[in-house]
Amino acid sequence: MRLEGWHLIIIIVLALVLFAAPKLPSMARSIGQSMRIFKSEVREMKKDGASESKDTSAASDAVEGKVVDHPDVKAKNNGETDVPPSNRV
Repeated sequence: MRLEGWHLIIIIVLALVLFAAPKLPSMARSIGQSMRIFKSEVREMKKDGASESKDTSAASDAVEGKVVDHPDVKAKNNGETDVPPSNRV
């Protein structure tokens, strides 16, 4: 007689019921708590994402950037700079 997949499932379920019966209610309770926390976090993320999408539509305009007081410009001929030397010859 060969053991098939459903035989193993029955054996595992019986072992859980016999040996882990006292722990099953606490395990179910902790799984329920985890699911509640997960659902509330997903709800919060959806709510935060909806409010952020309203805010980012106004902030999506392009902004021009300029380099101001670059250390290489300040110490042009002194050799004093925080910028690593370039590999240009």
